[in-house]
Amino acid sequence: MMATALAVAFVVYSCKSKLSVAEKLDLSVTPMQVVDDMEILQTKNGNVQMRVLADVMEKYQNDTITFELFPKGLNVYAYTEDGVLESTIQSDNARHEKSRRGNGQELWMAFGNVVIKNIVKQETMETDTIYWDQHNKEIYTDCYVRMYSPDGLMQGYGMRSDDRASNATLMRPFNNFAVVVKDSTQVRIDSINFIGPLLKK
Repeated sequence: MMATALAVAFVVYSCKSKLSVAEKLDLSVTPMQVVDDMEILQTKNGNVQMRVLADVMEKYQNDTITFELFPKGLNVYAYTEDGVLESTIQSDNARHEKSRRGNGQELWMAFGNVVIKNIVKQETMETDTIYWDQHNKEIYTDCYVRMYSPDGLMQGYGMRSDDRASNATLMRPFNNFAVVVKDSTQVRIDSINFIGPLLKK
């Protein structure tokens, strides 16, 4: 009986000595969910308002916010109420944050080779980082921005726009030019270096 008790004690002791203590799981660096080939549709009254596509989405959560990372890029397509494609956003990387405090705060961030196109107005905006505040319905950045349109080129630092990218304003523009068509004659106007009246050809 004594030998049996010693044998059991030895086995229990041997097992305990080989067990390691599990580390506490840190949800701020461990994704709760990973989705490949993600597609999100946002609709209203049966009409698609927005499509979001990503190769990979990783979802995280902490005490204050829930956030998703898109390490392999993001593509966003926004539509008018009539279902016409109005604007697109694409980037190399992105992040989406949503507050858990019930205040409605929601922010999208796109990084690396960000290209925003307004299909209706034939305008293209390029920058390195852009923020989209859904709560305040605003798109903004403090980075260098280049904007192309049929009317010319605008560039500068800092931009503010409505969330449909249909009314953008450069905060610190420089070296911009516009193309004015009048009486079938095209004239290029440099807004920075232009001095005096235009010379007639």
